[in-house]
Amino acid sequence: MPFVSLKIAGPEIGSATVAELQCGITALMAEVLGKRADLTAVLVEPAPAGSWAVGGEAVTLAAHVEARVTLGTNTAEEKARFVAAAHDLLMRTLPGRLPLATYVVVQEVPADAWGYGGLTQAERASDAAART
Repeated sequence: MPFVSLKIAGPEIGSATVAELQCGITALMAEVLGKRADLTAVLVEPAPAGSWAVGGEAVTLAAHVEARVTLGTNTAEEKARFVAAAHDLLMRTLPGRLPLATYVVVQEVPADAWGYGGLTQAERASDAAART
């Protein structure tokens, strides 16, 4: 049940681009990190133009991706592939030149610290183990 937050500063990108980014990130979470697409939540948040700076200098376009996944469920190679693929998606989809400091983060959260449907991921794993 991964959650992805994508922050974008600059000119408004429109609903079609937002949908393309949401679908693209969801596909990457499934194909690269092996997460269930039907449980992947993606939030695209705009930031006002001029509100983002890199190296102390305002930039006209910027983006930041943070994907939260359960600790230990992905290899270093999978996470590296996701970082590269998400960066490529941003470069292809957003109108303009992104700064070099366009970060993609895979944040790992312990299984007992998050969940959905009222159960933590640790509880889900324990319940699944008990059924086998």
